[in-house]
Amino acid sequence: MSRSGGGGRRPDSRHDQPTQAPAPPFQRGTDRGSHYGSGAAPSSSHAASTSTAPAPSSPSISASAPSSSSVSTLVEETEQKLTLAALAAATPPPSSSQAVGFPVRPGFGTVGRKCVVRANHFMVQLAERDIHHYDVSITPWVTSRKINRQIISQLINLYRLTDLGERIPAYDGMKSIYTAGPLPFESKEFIINLPDSDPRPSSRERQFRVVIRLASKPDLYTLQQFLRRRHFEAPYEVIQVLAVVLRAAPSEKHTVVGRSFFSTDLGPMGQLGDGVEYWRGYFQSLRPTQMGLSLNIDVSASSFYEPILVTEFVQNYCRDLSHPLSDEVRLKVKKALKGIKVVLTHREYNNSHKITGISSQPMSQLMFTDDSATRMSVIQYFRERYNIALQFTSLPALVAGSEARPIYLPMELSRIVAGQRYAKRLNERQVIALLRATCQRPREREENIRMMARANAYNEDTLVNKEFGIQVADDLTSVDARILPAPMLKYHETGREASVNPGFGQWNMINKKMFNGGRVEVWTCVNFSTRLNRDVAFQFCQGLVDMCNSKGMVFNLRPVIPISSSNPNQIEKALVDVHNRTTQQGKQLQLLIIILPDVSGSYGRIKRVCETELGIVSQCCQPRQASRLNMQYFENVALKINVKVGGRNTVLVDAVQKRIPLVTDRPTIIFGADVTHPQPGEDSSPSIAAVVASMDWPEVAKYRGLVSAQAHHEEIIQDLYKSIQDPQRGFVHGGMIRELLIAFRRSTNFKPHRIIFYRDGVGERQFSQVLLHEMNAIRQACASLEEGYAPPVTFVVVQKRCRTRLFPAENNRCDLTDRSGNILPGTVVDTEICHPTEFDFYLNSHAAIQGTSRPTRYHVLYDENRFTADGLQVLTNNLCYTYARCTRSVSVGLILVLPLFYKKHFQSVNYLLFWQALIIFLIFIAAFRARYYIEDETSAGGSTDGNRSTAERNLAIRPLPVIKDNVKDVMFYC
Repeated sequence: MSRSGGGGRRPDSRHDQPTQAPAPPFQRGTDRGSHYGSGAAPSSSHAASTSTAPAPSSPSISASAPSSSSVSTLVEETEQKLTLAALAAATPPPSSSQAVGFPVRPGFGTVGRKCVVRANHFMVQLAERDIHHYDVSITPWVTSRKINRQIISQLINLYRLTDLGERIPAYDGMKSIYTAGPLPFESKEFIINLPDSDPRPSSRERQFRVVIRLASKPDLYTLQQFLRRRHFEAPYEVIQVLAVVLRAAPSEKHTVVGRSFFSTDLGPMGQLGDGVEYWRGYFQSLRPTQMGLSLNIDVSASSFYEPILVTEFVQNYCRDLSHPLSDEVRLKVKKALKGIKVVLTHREYNNSHKITGISSQPMSQLMFTDDSATRMSVIQYFRERYNIALQFTSLPALVAGSEARPIYLPMELSRIVAGQRYAKRLNERQVIALLRATCQRPREREENIRMMARANAYNEDTLVNKEFGIQVADDLTSVDARILPAPMLKYHETGREASVNPGFGQWNMINKKMFNGGRVEVWTCVNFSTRLNRDVAFQFCQGLVDMCNSKGMVFNLRPVIPISSSNPNQIEKALVDVHNRTTQQGKQLQLLIIILPDVSGSYGRIKRVCETELGIVSQCCQPRQASRLNMQYFENVALKINVKVGGRNTVLVDAVQKRIPLVTDRPTIIFGADVTHPQPGEDSSPSIAAVVASMDWPEVAKYRGLVSAQAHHEEIIQDLYKSIQDPQRGFVHGGMIRELLIAFRRSTNFKPHRIIFYRDGVGERQFSQVLLHEMNAIRQACASLEEGYAPPVTFVVVQKRCRTRLFPAENNRCDLTDRSGNILPGTVVDTEICHPTEFDFYLNSHAAIQGTSRPTRYHVLYDENRFTADGLQVLTNNLCYTYARCTRSVSVGLILVLPLFYKKHFQSVNYLLFWQALIIFLIFIAAFRARYYIEDETSAGGSTDGNRSTAERNLAIRPLPVIKDNVKDVMFYC
């Protein structure tokens, strides 16, 4: 295996360039990936000589697929490579025979202007300690970490000076405690009496049996060796121990959400509306870096339920509480309240109750049997027992307790317990309010991070500093960085400016024409807005057509059928009617311009009908924007339309001139893949996997995408490659990778000689699992096309939600900051705060419009192409300038990217606020578009499988509607 973790040898640059001639089908070469298309000399890195079959008239795939045995053999070889116990001699072996050897860093980058930035990483120093891990068993079993901490805290208070040998353990809240030295026993049982949460004098203590047993002895030496690059497998167990120690005190004081802490004491809180508020807090994570251990701290905010009466909460769904709830409203209220804890306001001492549902009957009709076997109504019970006359008797009661012994609680006497996180999907108004409240300029965010670190006072904490000998630096870490140059962009030669060198991550279309202008002969427009009359809609289309023509497109001035206005309540009928009218004239509609209804929520339905039922390429426009007849808006829409009809707005000069290493010298396909999961509480929705791939070479400016539904919250993409045994056709190969490889071949007349695979959304603990499964799928897909076909692969994980923030070291220098005070686009870091040995880097490729820019972390897991640090960093940065829909660089490298304003729940969110907060991959568009297809089918009538269990719903994944072929290549721009 090569030093970089792949099996391929370094490609020889001394070879002929492929010519644009038809290539033969995928077939077996003398070595993996050795056989290239007609007119392309074979690479010396793969084969000395090859024989080529005659080229077919059209680039299609051979009908005879390789046998399943050859595919499985190639898969076994890939697994053997990935799990090899010893890498090449240049790479030190992993400590475990089962460890996956990720590529070591091939060196540090040198391209770009050097600078210094500050990172929100606080360096951590460790003292020598003899760490012991003990397993904790609490009986009866308790699910609440808060109660568990109370039990262990009581145990420490009682037995620290005696049975615990004066040790102060660090407790993780569940099954483990850690000590900085041995306890006087290996196993011991304790009986702990915890006061009941009901503070009444008559309440009884709860008794727990706690058993502590020695489990292991994590060794700090392995961590020290790893940080010194003498050990190449991260000792996560040791890092976990230290993380628990640093989290112990905050976990007792604040509300814990994942690796973040929130409290009303950590900053001003605010209202988001509809019974939801936000709390401020901070995120912390302990990470191994080149400088040693680092504590990554970032400010944060999250949504929580307001501690209000349930009746106040229900008024957000039904203003009039004096009448019974309709079935539709009752189901919404039930879904919104399920799982929330409430306390009764009419009792001084009261435990909290967890809501399991709401009654189907209003309280005026609801009867139950009390402890004395007396049948009575809820209203009667509260009147006789507490002398309370309930006011909202038409409302249903809250249901708590078990199904066998339900407890009925009046909404007007139930208050929502404070500190419960609101994990459901925020609506548009709530998202806007949260973003506005938490949007902070870099200088303000940096100071807030510094204040959070000081408030935690790690070095004054007895457990952290004295017991475990951990010291945390007082300030952010200064880091060496470089500012990569922006790539030169190519436009059409007939424009007054044929090229542009972007400054500060942005440029404009003034005096420029599209590199390839598309042609639109058959088009029309349908207007669903009631605010726009026929004349305004006509003026809008006229202005848009003129703009398209002025920018280099060939756009017919006259629509194929007259521009029409339609009822927004009859969208499907109007779209079908437009399709039928154009079809009757014997013409295929190339583009349908749609002015959306005034009320949001119809976008998903329009796209589903157009893309899966009618096969129409559509361009949706907001009525508010369309009515302004603004030239800048016309220009932005023209950019979108051009790529939808087969044009290209701009390309990289280096791509045209074939000067991008390991991309333009040989046919290279670039993949992007991600999985989007449903919102919390949507247990019946599948996860959506999306894969996109470049369809042109060497420009790398056109993309095609595929989507697939898979099991709920399944992270590994299941349909990269699949095969079935068909009774008639035999062994049938399929999958998204295979289909996209075929599409690339048909589009370029070349089979890919290299694969670059960007994978988003993978956590570090999932690296090995995802790599093993998905690399095998890539290998299987390649081998299914031609026996022995295995082009070298570079597999890069992209972590766009990393919590590292980079701040300018000098805020007043205009050559180091942009107008918002952020670091400049192109800033890259691959030193101090990066992985000690592996190939990763942070890249800030965009200019934030508001708030603090968020760098993206790229981590190479497999690299048979043997990229240099500069090669991959420059390539990734350059790809961020090829986004077809605007004249700005965007935040995530890979094949084009997009802010998440397409998600139907966020369509009207302020663009400027959303840009800096929710920029995501283009592949997300495919995934979310697919989610439209599913959600739209059930949004009107609720869930169609409400009586089935979660497991049954997960197994019975609905297939996605089939996207028509003529919109597959443009769905990301629709």
